[in-house]
Amino acid sequence: MRSELPAARATACPAADSAVDPAVSAAVARVHATLDDVFATVGLVRDASSRRLAEVAAAGRAPVRADLAPLRPLLLPHLGDLVCGLGFIAAPGLLADAPWYLEWWQSGPSGAPSQLLPDLDPDSSALYDYTGWEWFTGPRGGAERTVCGPYVDYLCSDEYVLTLSAPVRVGGAFAGVAAADVFARTFENEIVPALREIPAPAFVVNAPGRVMASNTVSWPPGAVYRGARGFAARPCGNTVSLLVGAR
Repeated sequence: MRSELPAARATACPAADSAVDPAVSAAVARVHATLDDVFATVGLVRDASSRRLAEVAAAGRAPVRADLAPLRPLLLPHLGDLVCGLGFIAAPGLLADAPWYLEWWQSGPSGAPSQLLPDLDPDSSALYDYTGWEWFTGPRGGAERTVCGPYVDYLCSDEYVLTLSAPVRVGGAFAGVAAADVFARTFENEIVPALREIPAPAFVVNAPGRVMASNTVSWPPGAVYRGARGFAARPCGNTVSLLVGAR
């Protein structure tokens, strides 16, 4: 669950006829639907986390780690073919018994869910400070949807992943982040077949310009797009774009 690069300019020049190509429209729809599917799950976690924290606040006390355990029956069934990690990440200082905390579950090597238990001791040299990563800073800064990656997730899986996240608020105040991880290879399996139908170079980028999936070796996943001649941008929602070159 990590993003490493600063925002990149995603400027583009019009391509010949990509705007009316049915294959381009089909690819845009596929990207949009796949992301919406994951964000729907993130939304469930966001809403459940917000309700749970509001219940605790209504009881007149500060939340503790145990108050987040009731989220698990929601999280575990959503781990599967698309989502490989899912959970709630608390804003520092939210919980009375832990200055930092993640209620985060992931698919283990055997397929069985396992809880991520990183070092969250503020006095430890190995502290996992998640507050600087884009999947956290985006929602904290007001973004309703953040897509970051692909990047190598050394903490969770040692694989290339994408992280999709959304803010959790209680009484209008930022309380943390709901997020989901998707293996980059899984996302590519969903998207690349549609990209291959486009008779021109085409690739998907997130807002910072990181390539998420591609039909050309010139723009492999993980590369950073900072603008290039001859590419037209087609939005796939407000966080991701499909870039298509001239034929």
